[in-house]
Amino acid sequence: MAVEVGSIVEGTVVKLLPYGVLVKLPDGATGLVHISEIDDRYVRDVNEYFQVNDSVSVKVLNIGERGRYELSVRQARSSSEGGSDDPLTERTSRRYVSPEERESFENKLSDFLRHSNERLLDLKRNIESKRGGKRGR
Repeated sequence: MAVEVGSIVEGTVVKLLPYGVLVKLPDGATGLVHISEIDDRYVRDVNEYFQVNDSVSVKVLNIGERGRYELSVRQARSSSEGGSDDPLTERTSRRYVSPEERESFENKLSDFLRHSNERLLDLKRNIESKRGGKRGR
């Protein structure tokens, strides 16, 4: 069975590396799942996600010039869950924010700006006093 770019296949974890996981594909070739392609969240250690001989579903992202397969677990998971292939629609989708939440946010923002301006003013006064204040030249 030939593995093509864009296809989702079942593989077996062969080796755990600090920067990713080597997966053996059905056609006998091995490919790398980079640590950034394991999960949507930050992955500190691949050992938390995989063990050797685990079965894993991967999406073939690319086949390099030297015949190296680039694989992704998170894209295979999002495709199988019926996620959108367009990352723009995922980024632009927003959850509904109630007027109370919006007002709360605006209050927090205005408080932050007020405190920030006060700090800047204190800092400027402190610097001017160390320089000797505003003197005419």
